[in-house]
Order: sequence, then structure tokens, then C-alpha cells
Amino acid sequence: MALLPIIKAPDPVLKRKCLKVETVDNHLRRLMDDMLETMYAAPGVGLAAPQVGVHKRIIVVDVSDPAGDMRTPLRMANPEIVEASEEILLREEGCLSFPEHYAEVERPASVRVRYLDQDNEVREIAADGLLAVCIQHEMDHLDGILFVDHLSSLKRNIILRKMTKLKRASATAGA
Repeated sequence: MALLPIIKAPDPVLKRKCLKVETVDNHLRRLMDDMLETMYAAPGVGLAAPQVGVHKRIIVVDVSDPAGDMRTPLRMANPEIVEASEEILLREEGCLSFPEHYAEVERPASVRVRYLDQDNEVREIAADGLLAVCIQHEMDHLDGILFVDHLSSLKRNIILRKMTKLKRASATAGA
């Protein structure tokens, strides 16, 4: 497995819509494993393929206790919400592409998601709470939607200006 570089906002790559996966093969299984390793190292609870520069409809999530012995990773290709609750949950979100930036986002409290797993089998999962939020957040990435897009334009612009400034400072330091 390998650690992959995570693309930081603002970057136009993060705003592109991803392509559907035809079949989960060994190459994509390897990508899913590399994404999980990258997510754990970051550390995070979810990662979408476009965040590592791959424009395929693939996400990985694991909301298990990082201090615990039992990890419960989910590897999902072509995830789609087939049912969402009317109940809305307001929860603070962050993003590996927006390090150290957090904001409260409203999302359905529970969802049922259909996807292809790492063995190319069609699966469905019912998720609520943090898992539901994480899956929806990562699925947004597949359509070029970032968590800041759910915020007011004022809050979004403040975060994006800070990220632009950070990128500029980082590029200058590396030159």
C-alpha cells in the first residue's frame, strides 16, 4: 500500500464531476486500499478519489474509534443514496482538503446507500449519525461539491481566502 498526496482546496480538480466505475478490479481494489491508508495517516474518517486526483466514483470511510483495535472500513464504488430521512442533522464537518477548517453542515440524519464493494458486489447499507454524514460528505466530492458549498457565501469565502493564502505561503516556502 502507498500514501497518496491529498489535494488541498482551492483546486479546480476538486470541483470536477467523477466518472462511474464499470467494474471493481484489482487496480481499483489497490486504489481503495491506498486511499484507506492515506485517510488513516491523515488522520480522517473519509476520503474520496478526487481528493487524491482520481476522477472515479470511489469513496472510503471508517468512523470506528481510532483508538480501538477493530477498524470497520467501507470501500464504495458508485455510491448512490436510495433513501434519505426527512430528519435533518446539524453536525460540524471538516475535510482533509481543508485542513484545520470546520463548519456546521445540515444533512439528512440517515440514508440508505447502494454501492459496489471491493469485490464488485452490489451492496446496500443503512447509515445514521456520523456514518451517514461522512458518506454524504464523501459522495458530494464525487460531484465536485465541497462541504464549504453548503455554507453561506460569507463563511465559504472566508475559508477559501484562508486556503488560498496558505497555498501561496506554502508555494513560496517551497521555492
